[in-house]
Amino acid sequence: MAAAPLYCVCRQPYDVSRFMIECDICKDWFHGSCVQVEEHHAVDIDVYHCPNCDVEHGPSLMKTRNNCHRHDYTEPNDGLKPVQAGTPVFVKELQTRTFASGEEIMMQMKGEQVTTRYLERHGFSYPIKVTEMEGLGLKLPPPTFSVKDVEQYVGKDTSYGFVLQCSRKIIDVIDVARQADSKMKLSEFIKYYSNPCRPKVLNLISLEFSDTKMSELVEVPDVAQKMSWVENYWPDDSFFPKPFVQKYCLMGVKDSYTDFHIDFGGTSVWYHVLWGEKIFYLIKPTPANLALYEAWSSSPNQSEVFFGDKVDKCYKCVVSQGTTLLIPTGRWIHAVLTSQDCMAFGGNFLHNLNIGMQLRCYEMERRLKNPRPL
Repeated sequence: MAAAPLYCVCRQPYDVSRFMIECDICKDWFHGSCVQVEEHHAVDIDVYHCPNCDVEHGPSLMKTRNNCHRHDYTEPNDGLKPVQAGTPVFVKELQTRTFASGEEIMMQMKGEQVTTRYLERHGFSYPIKVTEMEGLGLKLPPPTFSVKDVEQYVGKDTSYGFVLQCSRKIIDVIDVARQADSKMKLSEFIKYYSNPCRPKVLNLISLEFSDTKMSELVEVPDVAQKMSWVENYWPDDSFFPKPFVQKYCLMGVKDSYTDFHIDFGGTSVWYHVLWGEKIFYLIKPTPANLALYEAWSSSPNQSEVFFGDKVDKCYKCVVSQGTTLLIPTGRWIHAVLTSQDCMAFGGNFLHNLNIGMQLRCYEMERRLKNPRPL
């Protein structure tokens, strides 16, 4: 049997789990970690020169920015193409728009009022905003908890029976201006976040930490724990592993944006801003709006159309430090803007109160083949 080809300065065989970049001169492939090229930086390189080739040919050539309103910033700025979601121009325009106040549809409640009994009696059809946490059952780190603290507490991942040091832990981040996912070391993201001079806007919304030391610092709201099908009814002997979706840490820098979505699987969401600020744009899920949402989600020009313009009313809700938000199953289509550097905690849960809507959202998700982020 022929030996596997070897690549990179490390002369190792191909590993599908590691990001690699091809040298445009010698055509060899290199691990980004071996040549100090992060995956999210690679998209900005026009012609890549590896460490061997740049001695003779000079450094890599970078792409030229021609616009600030398209996901592909190399497109000519000829005024012919519309603004796309997440770009600097989009975010600036979004902040100048006028929306109906979220106070019109938000249920303002104290933590002690948000109980399973209350929701079973009155239903869970509207978003709930809680500014007084006492009685909610939510336990969190203090507001002084920093992104560097996250790095320390999530430094050991035992979900697969082994220890993974934080310097090597790989996370999924979103390049907001491109609305594209890429992978990054947690330690590199923390370094990026801590730097006041950021070359681009990166958003981390999918750091699930149930199997880390940080889990001991967070207890989810009582209603999310008591009503959750997964937490209360998942069989111990199930062939499928129990999904961890109750504890997410979200770290977004100013101007991060997540476009309109319904949370995956028709789940409901709890969301707490530890520090900073988030702005939610909420749309009532009437049958007409859900039909419009599905058509918009599957359209080829989705990123060029602000979904809030396609419906009768879009509500703006500012969620400031210390505030908890609970959004019911698929009942509110929403987008999120990070108006200030922010750390938030949240989680997803399925329950008995909105089974019909949960199934409708699940079927829509299957049709779209496009699971959505928290």
